[in-house]
Amino acid sequence: MGVLNVTPDSFYDGGRYGDAEQAKAHIDALIRAGADCVDIGGESTRPGAQEISAQEQVRRIEAAVRYAVERGVLVSIDTTLPSVAEHMLALGAHLINDISCLSQPELARVCARFGAPLVLMHSRGPMSQQRGFSVYPEDGYGDVVEDVLTEWRSARDRAVALGLDRSAIYCDPGLGFGKSARQSLALLRGLARFKSENVPLVVGPSRKSFLAVAAGADVRALPAEGRLPATIAACLLAVERGASVLRVHDVGEVAQALQVARAVNLGLEAAHA
Repeated sequence: MGVLNVTPDSFYDGGRYGDAEQAKAHIDALIRAGADCVDIGGESTRPGAQEISAQEQVRRIEAAVRYAVERGVLVSIDTTLPSVAEHMLALGAHLINDISCLSQPELARVCARFGAPLVLMHSRGPMSQQRGFSVYPEDGYGDVVEDVLTEWRSARDRAVALGLDRSAIYCDPGLGFGKSARQSLALLRGLARFKSENVPLVVGPSRKSFLAVAAGADVRALPAEGRLPATIAACLLAVERGASVLRVHDVGEVAQALQVARAVNLGLEAAHA
């Protein structure tokens, strides 16, 4: 799943693809790099980001969504707003990526009406209330894996009660969202425990601040631009522990690393079959 943020203020690529032609060119680049899906969002999810209206989200991403649909790639919409989801699914988008853990229940009803999958990502509260990158009380969770699973299951059950088929709900543990670096690492380490849910597991470690801490650096000393090696390592570990989908900015680099891992594990011929 390749990331396209049509925003001025996303933590890594904000401002790069605000122009429609820039966004279209990046969609082409993601497809060439091997993306199976393009995740398009019009609202930043960095800590402290302010909420963006549905009208502005639609204005930002509509041209990119139309183009991605025309290109025939699987299109995911990164939004928490039901009206944005409905508009984009009507244009031909395929699934919704909700980083709010179903803060707006109507989102589940919209997905049910369109027969669209819904990625439910675990988080606690809106981004505007997040105090900083990888800043969260260390005692904010007991067993972070079990707590995240419990809260995610609650959101999943609400979505099912609203008419969405259980098989259409994916799980994202929300690395970096309402978690300290230590808690994000514990989630990555414990991903195999999510297999009990029997749902596709979406993991998005791409260039996040907890990777800098894991690499032994201060977040400011190792900014997002320098976190590609750590991202690749996290992606390989996530797949090893059961991830079905990786949400990343650097599709080609991660795909190449995964191909080498497959060749080691399966043999050259099987890896390229």
